[in-house]
Amino acid sequence: MTKPALILTLLSIIAAGCSQNDDSLAPIFNGTDLDGWTTRNAVCWNIEDGILHAKNDPEKKGDILQTEKSYKNFVFQADFKFGTGRIDTGVFLRDTKEQIQIGESGSLKRDMTALPYIPGKGYPIQVETAQEVLKMNDWNTLKVKVVGTTYTTWLNGTEVMTYTSETIVPEGPIGIQVHPNREMTVDFRNILAQELPE
Repeated sequence: MTKPALILTLLSIIAAGCSQNDDSLAPIFNGTDLDGWTTRNAVCWNIEDGILHAKNDPEKKGDILQTEKSYKNFVFQADFKFGTGRIDTGVFLRDTKEQIQIGESGSLKRDMTALPYIPGKGYPIQVETAQEVLKMNDWNTLKVKVVGTTYTTWLNGTEVMTYTSETIVPEGPIGIQVHPNREMTVDFRNILAQELPE
């Protein structure tokens, strides 16, 4: 095989791989409104130019934006960018209890991005991996894979941790949080998900 032909073949393989990856994750946020999501405090959410802007309300009550759809096994992925204030947000896994943290832990007073938080257990895994790849002033990509009771997280393409939970519920919505009792802003875009076979 000639060198140009080899290069074309490699490019075709790469393109096919990228296309397959793009097809596997589908948008669950349309970039224009909150169709497909539920909110109890809509003032926390604003959409502009395809970006979901999250900001605490004047009373600092916060909110959890949840998908109308329920998920069992799934992959979730979203880009996020820190804004102002003490950022404490995260992705809820099937309910409003177990979550993957984005930003600062209110109890630990340090960034715990891409690590699980469980009420009553706190942070069962505390590793420094995410801190090595987290971009404080730019967009980051968080990916979460949930299969049964086990979930794995990646930040900017780097695997951060795998955890098996004894308390995660078997099915429910995916949620995005604005934590109460603090001033904060954070942006989200390219919010995607893929259901996985049982």
